[in-house]
Amino acid sequence: MANRTRKIPLQFYVNEKEQDFIFKKMEVLQTKNLSAYLRKMALDGYILNVDYSMFREINSSLQHISNSVNQIAKRVNSTDNIYEDDISLIKEQQEKIWQLQKSILSQLP
Repeated sequence: MANRTRKIPLQFYVNEKEQDFIFKKMEVLQTKNLSAYLRKMALDGYILNVDYSMFREINSSLQHISNSVNQIAKRVNSTDNIYEDDISLIKEQQEKIWQLQKSILSQLP
């Protein structure tokens, strides 16, 4: 207990219905730490639950696109030639990036 950053305990009482309600809200937010949940609610009054799955998917796609463009750049640098297929692939990859950006923007409130 000597190494705690928060050394002042606070305590309050709730009835069973209130406790169930708190636990249901925690479940919706997918949090299991009651202390952190109650502290956040007491200090800020709200908790934002952000779904990052879309960003993980987009990052994965962008990484794939970036790898493809890097491979083309290496080939161009080693041969001093750029091929129609390379230009087409870059245009396709760029279109995928635009589509990903549009999908992000369309899902924003």
